[in-house]
Amino acid sequence: MSLTRAIFGCSGLRLTAEEKSFFREVKPYGFILFARNCASPDQVRALVADLYEACPRPVLPILIDQEGGRVARLKPPHWPAYPPAAKLAALYSRDPEAAKSAVYTNARLIAEDLASLGITVDCAPLADIPIEGAHDIIGDRAFGRSPQQVIDLARAMAGGLAAGGIVPVLKHIPGHGRAFADSHEELPVVDTPLEVLRETDFVPFKALSDLPMAMTAHVVFTALDADHMATTSPRVIELIRRELGFAGLLMSDDLSMKAMKGSYAERTKEALAAGCDVVLHCNGEMQQMLQVAAGLSPLEGISLERAAKAMAGAGTRKAFDVAAARDRMRELLAS
Repeated sequence: MSLTRAIFGCSGLRLTAEEKSFFREVKPYGFILFARNCASPDQVRALVADLYEACPRPVLPILIDQEGGRVARLKPPHWPAYPPAAKLAALYSRDPEAAKSAVYTNARLIAEDLASLGITVDCAPLADIPIEGAHDIIGDRAFGRSPQQVIDLARAMAGGLAAGGIVPVLKHIPGHGRAFADSHEELPVVDTPLEVLRETDFVPFKALSDLPMAMTAHVVFTALDADHMATTSPRVIELIRRELGFAGLLMSDDLSMKAMKGSYAERTKEALAAGCDVVLHCNGEMQQMLQVAAGLSPLEGISLERAAKAMAGAGTRKAFDVAAARDRMRELLAS
């Protein structure tokens, strides 16, 4: 079965007949779920079953953004509320090991929630380092402003997810922390010299380059390419691959964000031509997805190898005492 280089969202709580037909024909690499798709555990499991029926494979990449804090698609009352990264990171200044333990345990609990639903990939951890005055789209989602702290805590989150059988996604490579605009609404432009970026923003991504998946930043770095955002810049993606050493599956951030211009077919072609292995389209709007499909190409060659390798650990869960972990988190957050 020949897959295409896309990850798609869907519109609601179950697949429509039109979506089923579209996904069967296009055969995307994977899917992503949002709050609009998640009403209860049984409903999410039924939706996941719909996706497997439309695209039968032993393990499907089914993604979700479940970071904790304000970026959580699974919410109470059916799922626990997890703290934002900044709350856990606050422990680091007085006890780095406790902070790493808290982040790992928190991620392991998130993984347990996701695995119980059939979700296989979490779009986390962030390795972005926000600067003073930057747009708060990153804000408390960041693990800190020190590269080493961000490395330690992002590594802990990735480890907790992986131990629960969930594939982590490193984002937003090569860095979104200097953006003074929200790329959901407009295109951020960063004029910082390359030497500074190499000493700060790029450091965590280089240290975490062994993670299986990463998501690009819809950000222009004028020191590298003044005409294209990272997602559509061959120069930036070459830096991600060569200088930062990332060898895993590279996905675009969402094609439907307003930072991007042009038709959806053009956006798709530009991101893939620049070096993204797959494109991400999240909002489930069929007319847009049809345009994306018009710009797609088969998932093959090195991109197919990366895609297969990225999912190798999905579903392999280590033994875990959930009740003890929740008790441990309460203790750490109260300390």
